[in-house]
Amino acid sequence: MTDPVQLTADLIRCPSVTPEEGGALVLLENILGAAGFECTRVDRGGISNLFARWGEKGHARSFGFNGHTDVVPVGDDAAWTMPPFGAKIRDGVMFGRGTTDMKSGVAAFVAAAVDFVRDTPPDGAVILTITGDEEGDAIDGTTALLDYMDSTNERMSVCLVGEPTCPNTMGEMMKIGRRGSMTAWFTVTGVQGHSAYPHRAKNPLPAMAQLMHQLASHRLDQGSDHFDASTLAVVTVDTGNTATNVIPAQCRGTVNIRFNDLHSGASLSEWLQAEATAVAKAHDVEIDVKIKISGESFLTPPGPLSDLVAQAVEAETGIRPELSTTGGTSDARFVKNHCPVVEFGLVGKTMHQVDECVEVAQIEQLKAIYTRILRDYFA
Repeated sequence: MTDPVQLTADLIRCPSVTPEEGGALVLLENILGAAGFECTRVDRGGISNLFARWGEKGHARSFGFNGHTDVVPVGDDAAWTMPPFGAKIRDGVMFGRGTTDMKSGVAAFVAAAVDFVRDTPPDGAVILTITGDEEGDAIDGTTALLDYMDSTNERMSVCLVGEPTCPNTMGEMMKIGRRGSMTAWFTVTGVQGHSAYPHRAKNPLPAMAQLMHQLASHRLDQGSDHFDASTLAVVTVDTGNTATNVIPAQCRGTVNIRFNDLHSGASLSEWLQAEATAVAKAHDVEIDVKIKISGESFLTPPGPLSDLVAQAVEAETGIRPELSTTGGTSDARFVKNHCPVVEFGLVGKTMHQVDECVEVAQIEQLKAIYTRILRDYFA
């Protein structure tokens, strides 16, 4: 049997801080190759990715897993009470960067897939897509893997992303969609001047204050059938002005929006531009707007895939998971363009934190859930 706890520990000891591969994908390629998976490195733009398939290419039934081995930086080393890349276990808990997000998830589905195809070879294909660029810009990660699959006629019928999805208790939540995400940067340009003679200047700050207030106080919606209400957060306003007697020429502000299926990135971009144009006219200043849409909202409607996962989770944990679309973005936003996708993984309370950790029992439980999903899918 492939031990998912040992595999998690081995992965933790690979210092794969984005964009460094750190040995994690080499380790997985060796394990999967030895188990009969056809492995292909799909490296692009300095990012390492791994595609692995067991079974016939182009089979009508293929179950896919998606995950990432890259992790965020550890931050202040001195603040950690356990080595961030040590994978030390204390009182049944493993500590280390990536234990939760999401090397344990990758270890669990790799271990489940290896043992499943060895013990009960299915009539179909099992595909694993593992990236080293989920925590970064995500330009050359899962998107590169999907581009590779499109160009080589590889296909997943359905996919499960192994991100941590449970807020507090193992089994309580799975994701059937995600909100969209976008960021807008505003630069208000006026005319610099002496603060004692404001009539000789054009102060960009009142315009910025009004714009930020209008955006932040506007209710985008009240939620939809499967999504919470969309949110807009002002994340920074800055002039860089250290003088108290100077009206600055420019001020910059940034907002981040998480939006549901009542909006699109395009419709929200139009709204943001219209608000900025109106404020600029009212204050006789210029406002430049730059927008980046990180992902559109999406939903995999409740049905066969979510039922399959929910039933396996309930069988192994005794808990029927809530179908949710909460949280940030994940690589499921790219996979949804390829095939139906849902997400299920561990309790994620400590992800990105100092002393990130996971209960060892949860890793074993997650492998059992993924194994049951594979067994039931190919039954």
